[in-house]
Amino acid sequence: MSETQIPNIQGLTTLQAEELQAQFGKNELVSEKKDGFFRKLLDVISEPMFLLLIAAAIIYFILGEPKDGAIMLVFVVAIISIEVIQEWRTDKTLKALRDLSAPRIKVLRDGIEKIINRSDLIPGDVMFVAEGVKIPADGIVIKASTLRVDESSLTGESEAVWKVTAENSKASTGDYWCKDYCYAGTLVTQGTGMILVDKIGQNTEYGKIGKNVMSVPDAPTPLQLQTGKLVKFSGMIAAVFFILVSIVTYFNIPDHMLTDRLIESALSGITLAMAMIPEEFPVILTVFLSMGAWRLAKKQSLVRKLASVETLGAVSVLCVDKTGTITMNQMKVQECWNLAADQQELVWIMGLGCRPDAYDPMEKAMILHCGEQGIARDRLFNGELIKEYPFTDENKMMGQVWNADKGIIVAAKGSPERILTICNLTDAERALSERKINEMSSRGLRVIAVGQMQIKDNMDIPQTIVECNLHLCGLIGLADPPRDSVKQDIATCTRAGVRVVMITGDNGNTASAIAKKIGMPNSDKIITGDELNKMSDDELKERVKNVSIFSRVIPEHKMRIVQAFKSNGEIVAMTGDGVNDAPALKYADIGIAMGKRGSEVSREAADLILLDDNFSTIVDTIKDGRRIYDNIKKAVGYVFTIHIPIALAALFAPLLGISPANLLLLPLHVVLLELVIDPTCSIIMERQPAERNIMNRAPREPQAKLITLANLFKSVLQGLAIFGAAFGAYFMYLNQYPNDAALARTMGLTVILVSNILLVQVNSSNTEFAIRSFIKLVNDKVMLAVNAGTIVGLLVMLYTPLNEFLKLAPLSCEQMLLAIAIACVAVLWYEVVKFINLVLCKKKKLSIFLHIVVK
Repeated sequence: MSETQIPNIQGLTTLQAEELQAQFGKNELVSEKKDGFFRKLLDVISEPMFLLLIAAAIIYFILGEPKDGAIMLVFVVAIISIEVIQEWRTDKTLKALRDLSAPRIKVLRDGIEKIINRSDLIPGDVMFVAEGVKIPADGIVIKASTLRVDESSLTGESEAVWKVTAENSKASTGDYWCKDYCYAGTLVTQGTGMILVDKIGQNTEYGKIGKNVMSVPDAPTPLQLQTGKLVKFSGMIAAVFFILVSIVTYFNIPDHMLTDRLIESALSGITLAMAMIPEEFPVILTVFLSMGAWRLAKKQSLVRKLASVETLGAVSVLCVDKTGTITMNQMKVQECWNLAADQQELVWIMGLGCRPDAYDPMEKAMILHCGEQGIARDRLFNGELIKEYPFTDENKMMGQVWNADKGIIVAAKGSPERILTICNLTDAERALSERKINEMSSRGLRVIAVGQMQIKDNMDIPQTIVECNLHLCGLIGLADPPRDSVKQDIATCTRAGVRVVMITGDNGNTASAIAKKIGMPNSDKIITGDELNKMSDDELKERVKNVSIFSRVIPEHKMRIVQAFKSNGEIVAMTGDGVNDAPALKYADIGIAMGKRGSEVSREAADLILLDDNFSTIVDTIKDGRRIYDNIKKAVGYVFTIHIPIALAALFAPLLGISPANLLLLPLHVVLLELVIDPTCSIIMERQPAERNIMNRAPREPQAKLITLANLFKSVLQGLAIFGAAFGAYFMYLNQYPNDAALARTMGLTVILVSNILLVQVNSSNTEFAIRSFIKLVNDKVMLAVNAGTIVGLLVMLYTPLNEFLKLAPLSCEQMLLAIAIACVAVLWYEVVKFINLVLCKKKKLSIFLHIVVK
């Protein structure tokens, strides 16, 4: 590789990139598998509900009623269309989310730097890599600055490899793995570099190994397991009642021929089974989680794993970095304190200790301050850079060796606690420096110590920074103000029972001062990294119960902190941006990676990517996670409620001896109701806004059941009320007009359909009254369209020739008003329950207030 000719670094043009893309294809190991339309159609048709629908249609044809059979098939096509459209919509949403979360890489195109999906890389591209980037293609190193790469995923060697440019590489040693070449799948652990892409996809060394790698299917989430059990349980009950109703119906029609009795009894059983299987549950989960994730993405919070959406509402501890998340990440040098140098020399050494191509906000602030003090960048970096001492989490300091105007000099900066250990200080100077460090830190300044060392000869340059013997020049105090909204966000989290924990590599006093400014509880209780090292896991488990600040920690400490909280039963969300943060992000219940400053490795390990690195976005995400889970519960409760009157109507009519021709619900009517229920639960319920008190209550228990006894009791009561109203109206009209079963059926069906509309508004909030939901309809075009569509559909079915096909009859104005009135009574009684709860809640609050006042 070292003999390869290196062209001028210009990159490709857009036109060249398009031509090469057509030639080489995508930079992917395995092509994306796509299920065809017919495969999806087959999956939908194979569901129990559709098998029952098709069976009912066949029975109608056998009974010599092709008209009814044809109508059934039309309904089957309609429901299948809804299912396929829902799945297409979900797939489209998930694909959009995948595109948003696709790993990206910076390249040189058209002479400028651009960010592209790494799947769009092609041979000839010039890509930029830096610490934390997983290299996406094989390529030649054309520029390297302390570039070090972990190649253990390919070679098995644990020691990271220092990379050199092709032109500086020594003659080939015969080794297969070259130092002037980078390989896909390896990880940049230090430095920066420019790589000329040579091979992509399956042609890379990694691709040769991974050609047969297939993606592992996702395990079902707790919610999916719960709903799966509910559907199976309902299916078993449906099977039992199918047999019961079939037998009862068989003996209710003794005057029919044996074959007709068998077929009609089977039809009655199928009607009940269709009514009892809540096939909407899986649809609810898929649609709600995918649409919820899409809405979060539009709010700068990108969900990488759908399962994490349901966990968001249970988060009880939020561990966040200070810099850039709580603060604005807009560093500015606020104060300079010099000890063994004058102010100008302190600033000059500070600047020399920074990388010329600085990307760290702190170094950028320092170089900017140099310019403000009259030391321009050209003057600052006009010497020869001989050696670099890179920053490490263990040392917490860095340095650079320059051959400058005043000779060879080591310029170092870093954590005062660490820099002072390699400085030559008298006891008085050390005591003075430590007092100044504490004083600056207590004002919320980030304190950096600056030191220098004069060297006479190149041979005397220390190999590592800890071998240096520095003279302390002074201290730099940088200010990074908290974000404007953080104080309010902390208060919101406290009310919501979410404990905010600050984790920082900064000084504890600095972190504590900022914590006090933003109103963090326990802001005076701190655990340092050194203290953490001395603690056992059991000690840490106890200490974390009332400590909110961890200072001078390294990424490896984050794993222990997460473990300590989790062992106390907490659900932990953890932010991170570095390479070494990945294990903690993986282990946390919700790993949150920084989208702006985060490494690719941290983003791949995370469940959530914060696109704006903003603390407020995390709080909004937790709130939205709670909303999504609430709406799933509401939708499941709604489906459970509305299936009760349908199932009981299909069950009681045969048991009361009513002939199959006069039943309240025939199979086609059950299908008709499903056409209303499906879009209602998956469109209207998904769009419901958060409850007003959603962030004034404690996080839900992670193992909480989707349907609790209280929710089940509510659903059963509401369902029984609707059943009593609908079946009562039907039975009353059937007795009053025994020869007009169509009129009786229409009354019962109208009550169910109107009740369904009202039920959505009543159950859209557990605390607010339905009138608010009606007001929202005016502003929400989708909700308005679905409800209006239901009403228009009912009118079309009743007052057009379609009523004859559907075995219905037109209602008079009085009958329609009566049906609406019955539906209102059947549903709106729950508004009285809300009112009583509201009064009791206010009395409870008043009681607590009086108790506090008296005390």
